[in-house]
Amino acid sequence: MQQTFSSVGLADLPLVASAIINLTESHKLVALCGQMGAGKTTLIKQICSQLGVIQEVSSPTFALVNEYETSTQQIVYHFDFYRIKNLEEVYDIGYEDYFYSNNLCLMEWPENIEPLLQNEEVLKVHMKPLGEGSREVVLEY
Repeated sequence: MQQTFSSVGLADLPLVASAIINLTESHKLVALCGQMGAGKTTLIKQICSQLGVIQEVSSPTFALVNEYETSTQQIVYHFDFYRIKNLEEVYDIGYEDYFYSNNLCLMEWPENIEPLLQNEEVLKVHMKPLGEGSREVVLEY
């Protein structure tokens, strides 16, 4: 199934984040796909805000994963696979422990670990800039 949001600006991000959150009951792995500057981290910040994350949300570019806790003691994992050079790095951080924890896993640059996601129930969020701060967001599940 697909759900498309057209001409999404910053003011529309709460609506998109809410739609994603509504799908996370059955999709704990959320893959945000899009070019640099498409708004992946900004959308993740909005999702975390709506979930009640109490820490500052930032992209884990060098750490690969950040762990956040919500006000209701739920755990949210935020991955950034941009700098992954090979899958061995993902194995080394014990990705299975995160992916199969039943906690929400929000992933930037999932294209870099595609072989690990092929057999998983993944909510794919495709983000495409349209210009002037607008983007198209397609949820594929």
